[in-house]
Formats: sequence, C-alpha cells, structure tokens
Amino acid sequence: DTRRQAHRRREKPPVLCYQRRCRSLNRMDGNDLSEACRQVLTFARELAGRNGSEVVALLIGENKAAASAALGGYGVSRILRVENDAIDDYVPAAWARVMSQVISERKPQVVLTAGTDRGNEVMAHLAAMIDRPLSANTLSVDAEDPTRVTRMRWGSSLLEEAVLVGSPRLLTLALHVVPAEEAPEPSEPVEETVAPTIPEADLRVRLTRREAEVTEGTTLKNAPVVVGGGRGVGSSEGYAVLEKLAELVGGVVGCSRVATNNGWRPHSDQVGLTGTRISPDLYIACGISGVIQHLVGCKGAKRILVINKDPEAAFFAKADYGVLGDLHEVVSAIIEEVQK
Repeated sequence: DTRRQAHRRREKPPVLCYQRRCRSLNRMDGNDLSEACRQVLTFARELAGRNGSEVVALLIGENKAAASAALGGYGVSRILRVENDAIDDYVPAAWARVMSQVISERKPQVVLTAGTDRGNEVMAHLAAMIDRPLSANTLSVDAEDPTRVTRMRWGSSLLEEAVLVGSPRLLTLALHVVPAEEAPEPSEPVEETVAPTIPEADLRVRLTRREAEVTEGTTLKNAPVVVGGGRGVGSSEGYAVLEKLAELVGGVVGCSRVATNNGWRPHSDQVGLTGTRISPDLYIACGISGVIQHLVGCKGAKRILVINKDPEAAFFAKADYGVLGDLHEVVSAIIEEVQK
C-alpha cells in the first residue's frame, strides 16, 4: 500500500473535470463551450496548476463529439469519451456510476462539475456511491490547505467554511463566481474511450420528457412584474385569473413548488431555490405561504405584494405590501381597477 501511494504521488493524480453533453447550462454546443463549462474548466486548471496535475475532461451524454480544440483551449490535457448509448440522455444514477468507475481506475485528486441542478444531483449520487463528502456550490479552495473549502448554503444566504476528508475531493462550483479565462498556452488533448458497465438498477430513473424553455420575449428572468401562485390557487384552472392580471400589467405568471408538484404548472414556471430566481420590479405572490426555498427565488424583487387569506403566512413578514383575503376575490378586484 505504501509503495502504491508513493507511486500515485509521483504521477500527480489529475483533476477530473466532469462535463455533461446535455441540454442545460453546462452543455457544449458543437465546438462551443457554455459559460458554466468555461468557468469549471478555468477553476479546474487553477487547482491543477497548484501542484502540477493535469485536467481531464470526462464527457457523458448525447452528442459527445465535442471539439478537442475547444477543451484544449482551457487547458484540458486528456479527454475521456464515454461510449454507451443507453445513457446518452439524462440518467443521473448511471452517470454517477460511470464517474465512480473512472475514479476507481484513475485515482483523481479532485472531481469537479458545475453547480447546476443536474451537476449537484449527479454528484450527490456519486458521493453516496463512493462514500465521500460533497462540497456543493463551492466558492473557493484554500491555497495552503486544499482540504479547506468555502461554499454557499441556503441559496447563497450564508457562507460555510468546511474541511473535506478523504480522496478524491468532490466539488461542484457555484455558478458565476469564477470568471472564465482561456489557458495562456492551449493544449492538444489526448483522447480515450471509456466503456463503462452500468447495472440495470442505475437505469430506473431517466429523462422521459423535455419542456422547452422560453428564451425570447418576456420571461420569468426579465419580466418587470411576476404574478406567482401557490397552493392557495387550488387548481390549474385557478391560474386563469393570475394569467389575466399578468397580461394586463405586462408581466408573466410564476408558481411555487407545490403547484409544480401537483401538476398545475410546468417546472419552467417555478420560482425558488430549485426553480428560477427572479428580480422583477414587483412580485405579486398569491396563495403562497413563503417557505425559505421560495423566498430565496424571489429575494431579488424590488417590491413584493403578498395576497393570502392566512394571517400567519410567513410571506407577510417579507412583504412590502400585504392583502389579507381570498386571492381570487382580491385579484379579480385588482383586474377590475386596472381595466378602469
């Protein structure tokens, strides 16, 4: 064991930079790397440069024919392409299994991906499989002691300093905290093919449908007014009055996680920690209790109007304006006044 450990130290274990080819913030389109990809590669290169390690990119998922030049431009010295058609689409447990097998063979120092929803989910599976702690939404790694990290928690409402034990160290990088920079000297990556063994149990949870994200016109991310609905709306049909108000004031409709879970609204409409974070001039929250995960998603709003018939709703404590009453009656009255 001692001889093997010494041999590994001489070889300088790599920083394994896991890059998914999927329809998400972390995707690579053709020869182009997404912003999240570039940030992760920049961070990985900086970590590897501290002790002379190499950066290895593991490509999983559809359209794996990413250009080597694009990755080499950010300092990747080796590319591992996964060949298995069964996991080309999003299969979180299977993707984590691939990573666990690569870790077992390559013995990397650090395994890193972007802190997107998918990145955090896959890395959580991986952490459970190999019994290692995960630092999600990491901001920095201490230059003197690489086991010490600083990361965001509770939707960036607090920072935590932690110590990661064991090897490899598992990290997801918080988005937009590291500026993407190309390597001073581009490399020509060596390419290899990985043929993993995937247990049938890891294929049980997979992507079955895609919902196209609206990227043009007025969206949750750029709307001046967002009208949000939660459990109090009561049904998918109940959102009709919210849609009418949003149309009148040039806004869009959002929702809480309860509405998404009940199938009343698509996930693309969800405001919150696991949905979209909004920053409108006015957020009108209708029938939403105001749990912390939702508050994180709307804390960028300049003004918040809460409409709820429960006087104990936590959202009132965060509101600039509050109306105590049935949301359908109140919103209908607002619509009538706006139309006048």
